[in-house]
Amino acid sequence: MTVALMWEARATAGRGGELLEWARARAAELAVEPLRRELLRAPQDRVLVITWWPGGPDAALPELPEPDAALVTRPVHRWRFESVETTGAAGG
Repeated sequence: MTVALMWEARATAGRGGELLEWARARAAELAVEPLRRELLRAPQDRVLVITWWPGGPDAALPELPEPDAALVTRPVHRWRFESVETTGAAGG
């Protein structure tokens, strides 16, 4: 079984690049290396980090912390998803 952890935050205006770099650095510092890690960005200075891990939805896994409150407009949103199906080529 594989679980995907999703971490999403919205930077304060104009600080999306800074939040992206912050998330990249924290994702690289996780205590355990995930099976896969992907960083994404979206309009309105949003940053999304998805990590894939062996185990189920209740597994004890390392998570990205909360950034400094001055860097984000609201608390981080976090979700866990159980992988059901994979199709297509990986990468990008």
